[in-house]
Amino acid sequence: MSKRGHLVDTWSPTARFYKIGFGQTLRKWLGYVDQYIVFPLEVRRKAKRCTPDTLFVFTDQALGPWVPLLADRPHIIHCHDLMALRSALGELKENPTSWTGRQYQDLIRRGFAKGNHFISVSQKTKEDLHRYLPAEPASSDVVYNGFHQPFSPYEASGARSLLGKRVDLDLSSGYILHVGGNPWYKNRPGVIEIYDAWRLNRSHNLPLLMIGEAPSEELLMKYNQSVNKTDIHWLIGIEDEFVRLAYSGASVFLFPSFGEGFGWPIAEAMASGCPVITTGEPPMTEVSGNAGFLIKRRPADPLHAAEWAREAAAVLDKIITLSPSDRMAVVEAGIRNSKRFDTQMALDQIEAIYLRILQNSQTELKR
Repeated sequence: MSKRGHLVDTWSPTARFYKIGFGQTLRKWLGYVDQYIVFPLEVRRKAKRCTPDTLFVFTDQALGPWVPLLADRPHIIHCHDLMALRSALGELKENPTSWTGRQYQDLIRRGFAKGNHFISVSQKTKEDLHRYLPAEPASSDVVYNGFHQPFSPYEASGARSLLGKRVDLDLSSGYILHVGGNPWYKNRPGVIEIYDAWRLNRSHNLPLLMIGEAPSEELLMKYNQSVNKTDIHWLIGIEDEFVRLAYSGASVFLFPSFGEGFGWPIAEAMASGCPVITTGEPPMTEVSGNAGFLIKRRPADPLHAAEWAREAAAVLDKIITLSPSDRMAVVEAGIRNSKRFDTQMALDQIEAIYLRILQNSQTELKR
């Protein structure tokens, strides 16, 4: 927005009392003083000096506790994923929430419920948001994310060669790829379950590359239980250029997420020319469009989870064994689908919404 000629100022709590604390517990409570006592005073003081044509942008709905401070001024709240709130309300059984976590999410919800204008990153996020609002908001738009890096296809054998040299692996025959962090909803253990099920009755043995954070304790347990663990490789701290190469060189991208706000890796893989398997629920279906291969959401029951992994493994095998012409059709469909996530287009939409809110607020003031 600065590059588009708008004056932008960023407000956030400053660590003052937090710095003078000794011990993690005391620092945590002094940090709350910075956030919930000092910062609101600063916001009120600064807001008095702002002109009527100022738009206050809350960059995440998790900033809900501060929305009431500016609810009577032109404002907008960007909504990403509502997984934490849904977990706190008991909607996501895979992620039970502590009592304090439930109280904090309630504080966030009561705060952003005072808002009037929202932008969600997916239709799924918008639908969830509206369930938690007391009434229909003045405006609520969906703007899909735009790529923050240049993703485009790179010749597969060349990508495998360059990535293989970087990580000291022979990737010339291809590999199965997952990119993601350790939040529970990414379902990284499920990636290993699908891989193990696929390896069980197949003669080919492509390796599995897991790009992202170092594995959690739960994930390491799943890895150590795998009979194929010598072919599962953790690529931690890989540079962005090699992540892009990893997408282009992969035989298939596996993303069995429980839920997302948007689902970046799906779009990134498709833009890079890689076939995608993901969960057949929104917003993953929104991002994959008609170009992805869909599987069921992993059930919690271990017996049903084993059947889920076998069914997903059959989809995985279907993609790996595609004929060259069929694979090319899948790749081209993915690239076309990824064109929807253009950065400049997203910024155009966001800017237009910002200006609309300001214009409407000015009209209200003149009445």
